[in-house]
Amino acid sequence: MRQFLTTQSNIDNAINDLEYLRNEMLRLHKEEELSDNELVDIMGFVNTIITHITNGNHNEERLVNIMGGTVIETESEKLIRQGISQGISQGKVQMIIEMGLEDGLDDTIILKRLQDKVGLSLEKAAAYLKEFGKQAV
Repeated sequence: MRQFLTTQSNIDNAINDLEYLRNEMLRLHKEEELSDNELVDIMGFVNTIITHITNGNHNEERLVNIMGGTVIETESEKLIRQGISQGISQGKVQMIIEMGLEDGLDDTIILKRLQDKVGLSLEKAAAYLKEFGKQAV
């Protein structure tokens, strides 16, 4: 299948098929035969299939754009990215809290720093402060 999507005539056929599918899905959505969630889910599934078939070749973005999406990341790529992001953020959060406590800062100042420097919501910052603020420094 990957080789199929490398020649221009096959790409043109795939584009025509995807445009037809997209238009039919939009028609069904307009006629309320597909809900908002169903439409988004199906388009997402189609984009996942396109991404796996094209495997990063030069046609991938072009085909995915037809369905109104962007090139997706695989589940494993997402987990790796989230793990790295959480590891860095959690370490930074812990450091900000520990430094704030060592400097005798008020909890509201520490919460504000977590929101400004790490981009956490107030709720998430408060949860981290509760978790890491209890540890001995």
